Amino acid sequence: PDLAGHEKFGLGNVKYNISRIHVTAVELPSASISLLPGSGIKLVIGNASLTIDMNWSIRTWMFKDSGRGTVHISKVFVTAIFSTPLDNTGPTSISLSSCRTTSGDVDIKLNGKT
Repeated sequence: PDLAGHEKFGLGNVKYNISRIHVTAVELPSASISLLPGSGIKLVIGNASLTIDMNWSIRTWMFKDSGRGTVHISKVFVTAIFSTPLDNTGPTSISLSSCRTTSGDVDIKLNGKT
């Protein structure tokens, strides 16, 4: 989905819009799934990366600008625990019981025009 909003900085408001957000690359060089006896499933993803392309625009009382941008997030680590109730009373269900995510580097490149 698009992101839009405004923030108050110093002498006025800054309106922004981020649109046409597309994930263009995902790398999962280290991923594992293990069973947790009696409770669920553990997913561990290490050293992952993600690249996102987007359009952006910004407007203040003094100027406006827009363009294309790329965000590259690397050194992403995720540990997630999914619980799976072990009863035979209905369809199997899975729920996220805990999740921890860290990221190391974020590189943002904005190409603009006036």
